[in-house]
Amino acid sequence: MLPVTEQLEIIRRGAAEIISEKELSRLLETGKPLRVKAGFDPTAPDLHLGHTVLLQKMKQFQELGHEVIFLIGDFTGMIGDPTGKSETRKPLSPEELRENAATYLEQVYKILDKDRTTVAYNSEWMNRFSSADMIRLAARYTVARMLERDDFQKRLQQNLPISIHEMFYPLIQGYDSVALKADIELGGTDQKFNLLVGRDLQRDYGMAPQAILTMPLLEGTDSVNKMSKSLGNAIGITETPRDMFGKLMSISDTLMWRYYELLSGVSVADLESLRQQAASGQANPKDAKVKLAREIVARFHSGEQAEQAAREFENVFKKKRLPDTIPTAATWGAKPMWVCKVLAEHSLTEGTSQARRLIRQGAVSINGEKISDLDLQLDGNKTYLIKVGKKKFLQITAD
Repeated sequence: MLPVTEQLEIIRRGAAEIISEKELSRLLETGKPLRVKAGFDPTAPDLHLGHTVLLQKMKQFQELGHEVIFLIGDFTGMIGDPTGKSETRKPLSPEELRENAATYLEQVYKILDKDRTTVAYNSEWMNRFSSADMIRLAARYTVARMLERDDFQKRLQQNLPISIHEMFYPLIQGYDSVALKADIELGGTDQKFNLLVGRDLQRDYGMAPQAILTMPLLEGTDSVNKMSKSLGNAIGITETPRDMFGKLMSISDTLMWRYYELLSGVSVADLESLRQQAASGQANPKDAKVKLAREIVARFHSGEQAEQAAREFENVFKKKRLPDTIPTAATWGAKPMWVCKVLAEHSLTEGTSQARRLIRQGAVSINGEKISDLDLQLDGNKTYLIKVGKKKFLQITAD
């Protein structure tokens, strides 16, 4: 294994928080392979790039020589994680969970080494729990502590219901760490409460508490919201190479660096060099984005398909006669804005009257499509490529 200092440098990359780094260092200093756990509830059949942030970190632990446990929450999935939810989630049936879990395993091995990955299902131990066992588990945590959760607090303030079964979710996730004797648990920043419950329960069961490593939540193609298929801003890892490449090229230049840090295998030194070259004008940010898109498409498809997708994208780019460098501007926020006002305020037209005239003439296109609706309202917090006439371009991003 690498020296502890070098391991920590790799583990820190992209991490939001480590609880605690001192404890993690002590674990690494033992020189033993550590048991690194991350849980995924199979609530949907396909994974997207947001899910792979944790998988990339798990891969790094594998490469450092540690034991990675990919935990499928087929039992917790029947409860539904209340994290970030303003209402009680609809539980999935065991059949739905089994079908989704099967597709998960097909997808995760595109990142994780199958031969070095331990797969576990929390139904293995939770299905053996009796009613008395569940009561004894519940007795180890207080309602007051459970209500410290931000999402529960928000619901209480808004007089929204909290089902009792939802309070079992963090308890069971925490008990998973007891059952698996986890040394480290990974999760998104929104999972911090649940991960801390795992530490508390391990102590209560006479075990050393696991170290916790939280990873940021990856924004989707709208550059604002957490990547989610329900929000339409996700990049699925089973999408075609062409669609995946195109969506990656649509993200803002600012968000691109976050994708690099959380998803790319490019070294820290090479990434910093790439960032400095783009900032100084020595390199075009578009070229850096192409490099990123090629890497990610190749990971989930093949290098040949990534190159083909890059060629197809470049052909489309040239056909649209887009310049290599396009001015960018931030979006106006969440509220919709009249398209003519957008054009005028960003100096693409001299005023709204000229904007209306150019739209009537078919001289205005958004995201490659000519517009004709003079009353069109553009939603806020979205990314747009606007073209006026032959030479005026503007990329509006939701940073």
